[in-house]
Amino acid sequence: MKSRFKALLVKKDGNAQTVEDVELSPSDLMDGDVTVAVSHSTVNYKDGLVLTGRSPVVRKFPMIPGIDLAGTVEESSNPNFKPGDKVILNGFGLSETHFGGYSELARVKGDWLVPLPKNMTAAQAMAIGTAGYTAMLCVMAIEDAGVTPAKGAVVVTGAAGGVGSVAVAVLAKLGYRVIASTGRPEEEAYLKALGAAEIIPRAELAADPRPLGKERWAGGVDSVGSKTLANVIASTSYGGAVAACGLAGGMDLPTSVAPFILRGISLIGIDSVQLPQPRRRQAWERLARDLDLKKLESMTTTIPLSGVRQAAADILGGKVRGRLVVEV
Repeated sequence: MKSRFKALLVKKDGNAQTVEDVELSPSDLMDGDVTVAVSHSTVNYKDGLVLTGRSPVVRKFPMIPGIDLAGTVEESSNPNFKPGDKVILNGFGLSETHFGGYSELARVKGDWLVPLPKNMTAAQAMAIGTAGYTAMLCVMAIEDAGVTPAKGAVVVTGAAGGVGSVAVAVLAKLGYRVIASTGRPEEEAYLKALGAAEIIPRAELAADPRPLGKERWAGGVDSVGSKTLANVIASTSYGGAVAACGLAGGMDLPTSVAPFILRGISLIGIDSVQLPQPRRRQAWERLARDLDLKKLESMTTTIPLSGVRQAAADILGGKVRGRLVVEV
């Protein structure tokens, strides 16, 4: 194990937040029963909030940010993991209350870790990251609610982003007709290459919502919230289901009970942070099987740890297409 390692550290002095490049020793790490040599991380929307300080995600300072990590076990007192094991970690308070993935070493609880699927590299796992893993949870949720390809189309909002890109690719591979909503018309070719059958402009779903609209889709995957989610709900067909996992457009939801009591639709909330292990592992197994890794490569950009600050600003500004992998 390295006696010194590099990391990013978020500090706060009063209302001023800074992000610094630091060098630490293993004794600086938090408690845990597994130490991981981190090879890759990623930049999600939540990471953007942490690094810019735009939202009070961090609850303990100083903090190593990065809500995802992948790497190799170096030390373990957990019976489920041994040195040399390849592992993934998403959520469980990383970057909020526990040091995260923007660090060459991480000490964590073994109960948080998922084994890296055999047909996947650490870089591919982080190309998926929390965003892609959340997208898979959304797909599983609408499947469980009875939304099949035969029932009709599925709409994906924020389609060119991390969650959206993976959702489009997975749903298309599973045989769904995917309607992709995006505010970036220049990404039409990219989205169609991922499998989208139809592209609709973001503005179409951003207007003031009506209680009920024309039935347009059997299900939805929404990472935007606010008016967009309300409009998705209003146009979901009888017995359909919408999975909600994000708030890029706002935390409010200006809808009514009409779609729920007149069309019997379901709104399913998706949490990826504290999800129990059985469902978590199922999602990663499904990703290994149901996500085309060539499509994953086409939606992925790799950056060094030094590029994370700029990436954080870009992802909040809606300038990032697909997924960002960080080579730690």
